[in-house]
Amino acid sequence: MHRLISIIGGNIASEEELSFAFKLGGLLAEAGFSIVCGGGEGVMEAACMGCAEEGGLTVGILPGEEKSLANPFVSLALPTGMGVSRNRMVALAGEAVCAVGGAYGTLSEIAFALQAGKPVCCYGKWESIPGVRSISTPEEAVEFVLEMIGDN
Repeated sequence: MHRLISIIGGNIASEEELSFAFKLGGLLAEAGFSIVCGGGEGVMEAACMGCAEEGGLTVGILPGEEKSLANPFVSLALPTGMGVSRNRMVALAGEAVCAVGGAYGTLSEIAFALQAGKPVCCYGKWESIPGVRSISTPEEAVEFVLEMIGDN
C-alpha cells in the first residue's frame, strides 16, 4: 500500500522553490512515500519530477476534466472537473502536507489540512499560521513527516 504525502504550492514558483520541491519529492520517494499534488506546473511538477526520478509514485488530482493536462511526471492523473474545489481532496489525500511557497490555493489547502487534523509543514511564507511548522530544507520536511506519521 502506498503512503501518500501531499505536496502543495504554486504553479508559478521561484527557482529556489522549484529546487526545494524537486529535492523534497526525491527524498520522500527514497523514504518510501508516494506524493499527491494538484498535478500542474511549478512546485507540483518539480516535486513529481524528483519523486519519479527516484522511482516513486506520483498522483495528480487535477482541477479539469482532461488527464492530458497533468504534468508529464504524474504517474496517476485523476481529473475532477471541480476547479479549485479539488484543493480539499489534495489536502486530505496525504497523511501529512508539505507546502512550498504558493498563493491563495495553497493557503486553502493548508486550511483544509489543519481543519482535518493533518500535520502541515511549510517552506516559505506560511510559517505564521498557527499549527504550521516552518522548515528550512527538504531534509527537515522529511524529518517532520517521519516524526508526525512514522515510517512504517
